[in-house]
Amino acid sequence: MKGIRFFQSIQVKLIIIYLLLILIAMQLIGVYFYKTVETYFKNDFLASRNSQVTLLAGFVGSYLTGDQDSKTTAEGKKTYADLNEFVSNLFSINNAEIQIIDANGNVISTSVPSHLKQKNTQPEVIRALQGIKDNQRIFTDEDGYRKVIIAKPVGSGVRVLGAVYIIASMEDVYKTIGSINRILISGTLIALGLTAILGVLLTSTITNPIKEITKQATAVAEGNFDQQLVIQGTDEIGQLGHTFNFMMNRLKEALYLNEEEKEKLASILTNMNDGVIATDDRGNVIVLNRRAKQILQTEEETTLGREISEVLGIPMDAIRGFIQGQVNTTLLDIELPDDEEQLSVRITFTPIHRRGEGQNGIIAVLQDVTDQEKLEQARREFVANVSHELRTPLTTIKSYLEALDDGAMEEPQLASRFISVTRSETERMIRLVTDLLHLSRLDSKQSMMSKSPTSVSEMLDEVADRFSFQLKQRKIRILIQVEQGVPSLLLDRDKIDQVLDNLVSNAIKYTGDEGAIRLEARRNEKDMLEISVKDNGIGIPKKDLSRIFDRFYRVDKARSRNMGGTGLGLSIAREIVKAHGGSISLDSELGQGTCVMFTLPIQQGEDMV
Repeated sequence: MKGIRFFQSIQVKLIIIYLLLILIAMQLIGVYFYKTVETYFKNDFLASRNSQVTLLAGFVGSYLTGDQDSKTTAEGKKTYADLNEFVSNLFSINNAEIQIIDANGNVISTSVPSHLKQKNTQPEVIRALQGIKDNQRIFTDEDGYRKVIIAKPVGSGVRVLGAVYIIASMEDVYKTIGSINRILISGTLIALGLTAILGVLLTSTITNPIKEITKQATAVAEGNFDQQLVIQGTDEIGQLGHTFNFMMNRLKEALYLNEEEKEKLASILTNMNDGVIATDDRGNVIVLNRRAKQILQTEEETTLGREISEVLGIPMDAIRGFIQGQVNTTLLDIELPDDEEQLSVRITFTPIHRRGEGQNGIIAVLQDVTDQEKLEQARREFVANVSHELRTPLTTIKSYLEALDDGAMEEPQLASRFISVTRSETERMIRLVTDLLHLSRLDSKQSMMSKSPTSVSEMLDEVADRFSFQLKQRKIRILIQVEQGVPSLLLDRDKIDQVLDNLVSNAIKYTGDEGAIRLEARRNEKDMLEISVKDNGIGIPKKDLSRIFDRFYRVDKARSRNMGGTGLGLSIAREIVKAHGGSISLDSELGQGTCVMFTLPIQQGEDMV
């Protein structure tokens, strides 16, 4: 594996290319040089031997002319001796044999005495004796030595007197050529070595910057943008380095902007008042923000990956219908655990489109409209209650007026009773309208506050005095307890009296005969004045406590109406207390009594002057 990686290196590939190019060039030059040298030395050697043979053939021609018998005289022997001496002196050549052959093919003179007077039957000799001039052959003997045979005819014209025959070894020539070849091979190896060294040095100038770019690219892929490439030149590699640094800076900025936008989007999704659910193209949940988890009462671990239809409890076909139809909103009621109420959620479905791919998912926006639904329900109930409260006395007034018109006016006692009932119903309507106007002014903050220093104990005593007749009539005891050190307060006495009158009136209405009512005032731990009205009457059921301050809400509607209540007293009391910067609450237990408590900020009258 390491070997494969080694040969995958650009530097190694470049070095191999350099070496192959040098090797191919040297081989071509070597082959051409070797062939040229070989041809030169061979031709030179053959030309030298041919010239020697030609010279010798011309020299021995005088020895071969005349009668052959005269050559056997003493003078003829001397002639052949001179010829042998001349051959020996002229051709002192190593590994070469020279023969002078007469017309019959007999050796008459030779550099090898053992071949003297033997008949030479070589094909080259035969052709030379036939007058053929160019007779040479290169061969390899039994010992593996390369030799050349040259035979030249001796004579003039068409008469051939004999031949000159030479066998010369060419080993020295080939040894010289081999030495030159070894020198060429050595030079090639040295050149390859130097090329390899220079290749390493030269290619490192190319591959090292590439390695640095690769290293930096790996660091960038791992998220490290702090380092910069060091540019060491202005060539293409340097320009690539500049471009890479520029690209890295732009990528760094783009990633930072992307991360910033991603964090903004995550922050928006997390802190949205609406829940957001996103799905993939298969309808599986991939994103769920915090509000969605709160609305659906679920956890992210158990929701991610599930189909949105399972999470919302809406069939997938219905969701697709919402997306494709003109109406993409539906209302979903969610049962809350350990709570009698339901959560009303408006869900808006929007498809996610990816360019060139069509729909790629769904976004569902969940809006908690429980309060809006309650408000709408309260509005409807308010209109219905007002209509009912006005219609009842108007119906009574109308019926009594019709009776008077039909003749009841002639009977004084009956007419007086009818007129009294009509007046009572009219006053009831006036009280209702007055309370509504008062409540409207408090809601719109148009009710002016006329604050003045007020003694708390004196205020509570006056409340008890105003209801003293009713209390004595029903034998209900009222106890007033004011903590020591409670200062005078700066408040609107008339409006606070209205609150206390409403609370004490309700306590008297719903407390049995010989019951007890307690009025207490103290400073609480938040440094506010706390006033409470507590009775031991019939109490209020738990299910009605959350709506006791709603307008026109009555626990027992028939009984409250008979007692003359409008159902707006506690609502008005709450708005008055809120206008003073305080709060009001109610605690009750069925059959045990009720305690209404409200707080007011302590602003001493003398300090506020």
